[in-house]
Amino acid sequence: MLFSSSKRIRCGVAGVGSLGQHHARVYAELPDADLVGVYETSDARAAEICLKYGCRRFATLEELGSACDAVSVVVPTDRHAEVALPLLAQGTHLLIEKPLCASLDEAQRVLAAAQAHGCVVQVGHIEHFNPVMAFLEKQVRAPQYITAERLAPYQPRGTEVGVVLDLMIHDIGIVLALVKSPVRRIDSVGVTVLSKKEDIANARIEFESGCVANLSASRLSTKRQREIRLFQPDAYLSLDFMNQEGHLLKKSDLLAYGAKMKLGLVKTGDLSAIPVKSIPIEKGEPLALELAHFVKSVRLAQEPKVGAALGTRALEVAITITEQIQNARSAA
Repeated sequence: MLFSSSKRIRCGVAGVGSLGQHHARVYAELPDADLVGVYETSDARAAEICLKYGCRRFATLEELGSACDAVSVVVPTDRHAEVALPLLAQGTHLLIEKPLCASLDEAQRVLAAAQAHGCVVQVGHIEHFNPVMAFLEKQVRAPQYITAERLAPYQPRGTEVGVVLDLMIHDIGIVLALVKSPVRRIDSVGVTVLSKKEDIANARIEFESGCVANLSASRLSTKRQREIRLFQPDAYLSLDFMNQEGHLLKKSDLLAYGAKMKLGLVKTGDLSAIPVKSIPIEKGEPLALELAHFVKSVRLAQEPKVGAALGTRALEVAITITEQIQNARSAA
């Protein structure tokens, strides 16, 4: 269904907790969207959000779906399918926070429902809308080796799943989008410390193209960090998703530097002369960019940048990593 260019898309949010409240805020700010209302089990939080943004609280998901063209599903991962399916049955377009679902079976049921009812489903892999990712998409052509590290302090929210589905899945989605090659092999390790699931994990992913990605994630850190380093034949890139900055070292510049060293124009060991360039990244709020893209996809009835296909591939890799960690723990 195509919407008129003058019609504002009626939006809602299912779950306005620590992340969902920001979905509500952005919808209220988008020029071509109207925040109609929310579905929330907490009376206090529902009242707070409705008062703040002048929207309505709906008693049921069905009422929310009937009043909205599009809804963000921002509930715990193990409830994604439970919330998404009745909304899809009403023809409501959805942005489902990452990961798509807690299992591949649930993901397939959501995808089947979306196709049956002609609904747009976008998966909330927010880093794909980070300006850092926009730079990577323009620069990355033939990646050979990638390292990514994602650290966060411990908090009870999100521990219904392990750190792989909670944090690492961001980098899994990024790597899959950049490498564009089938996965050949995955080797994983993980440690459980405070929760019932893995809290620290590392995965080595080999692709058919020959690229290798080494991903690390921890939710027991004293600091936050979201960094990626990428090597390809013509360049080395180091980028920070959190601070939206980075550095680029091109092979051509490095060869020129080596030539200057041979001519004595640069002192051996003078690291300050290495031609590392700062990357000019135009900063922006990833969530605002993500939801604006979702609203546009709904209006034009087009496949979103991070659709169900990529969301499912990322989930499949994440579940493989999780199962390897669980199996190793069981065998110990």
